[in-house]
Amino acid sequence: MSLLTRVRQLPNQGRRAMRAEASGDTADGTHVEDRPKRSIAARLTTVLAALLVLLVLTVPYDFGRLSPAAFARIPLEALLVVALLLALPSRGSRLVATLAGVALGLLGLLKLLDLGFTASLSRAFDPVLDWALLDEGFAFLSESYGRPAAIGVAITLAVVFVGLPTLVTLSMRRLRRLVVRHRTATTRIVAALVVVWVACAAFNVRVVEGVPVADTSATTLTNGHGFQVRLRLDDRERFAALLGDDRFADTPGDQLLTALRGKNVVISFVESYGRDAVEDPEFAPQVGAVLDGGTSRLNAAGFAAQSGFLTSPTFGGGSWLAHDTLLSGLWVDNDQRHRTLLASDRMTLNGAFRRADWQTVGVMPAVSRAWPEGSFFGYERFYDARALGYRGPKFSFGTMPDQYTLASWRRLEQAKRDGKPTMTELALVSSHAPWTPVPDLVDWAAIGNGAIYKGTVKKSDDKRRNTEQIRADYRHSIEYTLSALISYVQTYGDDDLVFIFLGDHQPAAVVTGDNASRDVPITIITRDRAVLDRISGWGWQDGLKPGPQAPVWRMDTFRDRFLTAFGP
Repeated sequence: MSLLTRVRQLPNQGRRAMRAEASGDTADGTHVEDRPKRSIAARLTTVLAALLVLLVLTVPYDFGRLSPAAFARIPLEALLVVALLLALPSRGSRLVATLAGVALGLLGLLKLLDLGFTASLSRAFDPVLDWALLDEGFAFLSESYGRPAAIGVAITLAVVFVGLPTLVTLSMRRLRRLVVRHRTATTRIVAALVVVWVACAAFNVRVVEGVPVADTSATTLTNGHGFQVRLRLDDRERFAALLGDDRFADTPGDQLLTALRGKNVVISFVESYGRDAVEDPEFAPQVGAVLDGGTSRLNAAGFAAQSGFLTSPTFGGGSWLAHDTLLSGLWVDNDQRHRTLLASDRMTLNGAFRRADWQTVGVMPAVSRAWPEGSFFGYERFYDARALGYRGPKFSFGTMPDQYTLASWRRLEQAKRDGKPTMTELALVSSHAPWTPVPDLVDWAAIGNGAIYKGTVKKSDDKRRNTEQIRADYRHSIEYTLSALISYVQTYGDDDLVFIFLGDHQPAAVVTGDNASRDVPITIITRDRAVLDRISGWGWQDGLKPGPQAPVWRMDTFRDRFLTAFGP
């Protein structure tokens, strides 16, 4: 372009600028009044980006530590990343900001998973094994709240899993531009915060107990999960070795369970029946009254009972892990061990009874699809939700009320007995989360196919389902199931019945609070005093309710103790 042409263009550009100013527009086409608005929007976006990054870094991974004070911390990781952005050239800082954003986004997802798991299962998320629980969670939501609600939750989670890393990455890139643009001020702020962080770390300054101001939780969390991954890989070999260490593996059937010959033995798991049900001041008076009243009624009918505690391998959920542990005599506290057990030929209590010529029966009312565990436990007859033939209404997660399960199992088994004793594993699920109201007990003769329950589904007293209402509904459900069990034994029990019932695990922390034990009650009921004499050395207490001084064993020790007590 010639100098003359450029000079000629100047008046035209000046006129365009004057017209733009007169109309309120800038030369680049934007409106003058839009500039402050855009500046405010940009600043607000930057503030939100900074808050999101700080939230991801400081939010605790343990639900019990979630409080406003938990966010009053100086994350070391943030200081290190900002220092790196200041030190690197433009291209390098962009790459670091992007990588840091992706890493922080994944850290945020990991913390969300940990928060959910600590709230429901009182343990951190296991990045190796717990992905399989997503399917179980979807099934639980579908059974409890309906399939549309479960699909809605699944879509929401998918959006969060994609959206959170994306938003955090964009936030980090935006903050990088701010850091580079105000390099001098940022350097001074970071230097001051480093001094404060070092001083707080040196003197162990804490906002509240257990929450240090000088924070390294993000690094600690990722290192902890990395260790967890290595631990799971090592655990596979250790558990495989335990599977082969079985003192009863080669015991002939005629030398197993000789003291129970002719008895019909029932091992019944009561969902979420934990130690808190009999000891927490909010539950113990009412649940204790059911157990004490049941002890008196059963004593009058000629029955006696003894009770103790077992420590479950799981908390708040994962009932199958408790079933595995009690019946196999091995500590099964994760899905890796569960799958390894199912692929083995380990003799379970069910298998011991079958080897000793009992008929083995499984009753699982919550099973509504293919269940590979059934072939491992070796049931000769198996009743799932479909086989039990329930035609009444659903009560939240429970496919049928526990009283119906007991009545239907008795009716179906009566028609098939051929004189051989039976060993039954029975799961009762009316006390399963989310602990919505349960029906009242009805006359056993009137239960039929369950149609009697139509019109009896109760609504929660509090639509908001606050913690107080959830705890009350939990207590009611435990009272209901225990009352049904006691009534069943009182109504149909005979001289050949040996009925063992126990909890699978404690309910979730929303019911027990933080730091609850993993203990569950266990009780054995029979009319035959010789059976109880066999376990006199166990130190269990008389009655259906174990007291505070009752012995506590790990659940995996029960199988061998039981086989020893009732062997030759």
